[in-house]
Amino acid sequence: MYKSVPTPLLDHQYHDYISVAVDAALAAGEIIRHAFKQPKKVEEKQNHADLVTATDKAAEDLIFNRIRRSFPDHHFIGEESSAAATGGVSEQLGDSPTWMVDPLDGTTNFVHGFPFVCTSIGLAVGRVVVVGVVYNPVLEELFVAAEGGGAYLNGERLAASGRTQLAGAVVGTEVGTSRDSETLDAMFGRMRALAALSRSVRCTGSCALGLCSVALGRCDVFFEINFGGCWDAAAGALMVSEAGGTVLDPAGAPWHVMSRRVLAAGSGELGRAVAAVLGGCKLGSGEAAPPGLGMGPSLRGRGRGEEEGRGEKV
Repeated sequence: MYKSVPTPLLDHQYHDYISVAVDAALAAGEIIRHAFKQPKKVEEKQNHADLVTATDKAAEDLIFNRIRRSFPDHHFIGEESSAAATGGVSEQLGDSPTWMVDPLDGTTNFVHGFPFVCTSIGLAVGRVVVVGVVYNPVLEELFVAAEGGGAYLNGERLAASGRTQLAGAVVGTEVGTSRDSETLDAMFGRMRALAALSRSVRCTGSCALGLCSVALGRCDVFFEINFGGCWDAAAGALMVSEAGGTVLDPAGAPWHVMSRRVLAAGSGELGRAVAAVLGGCKLGSGEAAPPGLGMGPSLRGRGRGEEEGRGEKV
């Protein structure tokens, strides 16, 4: 397997950041790979659908320690170390370089031996995501992206599908971990609306890998509302943008990394079409609302056919 920084990124302005992130992701991946088929001690966080294991915690500690050795003045936001996955985290994002880490995205998959698990590492500088690394150690897929430098899978340049019509699109999303009736009704309402208009809908259990699937062209669309935090989407969103896709808020507005909402598509036209459908769907009272007007976009890149604008408030 290709286990290094993609050749076109060796001279990138963020090469040092990319190299350290790749090294940390690969090392964390070894922890995950070793534990994947072993007995696991599982703890519940908010409910029976929201899990954490010792592997999540060990992988995050390793990643933070490796990055801090090289960049001791940088800031960190990690899923397992954040005080609360749904509150107060936005205050941690400033202009200083900030690493956003999900040490094991797809913990339920990990517990059940389903191979869609990954480590996701994103870096924001000046509140804009500039580096992303996502590594699935089970399938040995290493995704790397850098602002203005493209996105890569195992060293090969990625290109989103470019599909413009929803009728032929494969749409990815996730069920999430909330189990109250209102949230479930809202979530399945969105899935039903898009299933009726698209070719098919997929749920594979990882927001980061769902976004990478759009960058790779495996899916034409991925959206999720109310995921855990910035660590789930930072790296994957950059992957889509650098692969020529588009990343929006599900309401059609510019995407913000702290919003706990994301919509990615193989083209701007398709992204806007999906946002229009989602605009007719209910949002649960406990789900993350669209970002405020004062929250600027978190990606500088413009994907294929992307135009700025604001859509419905889903």
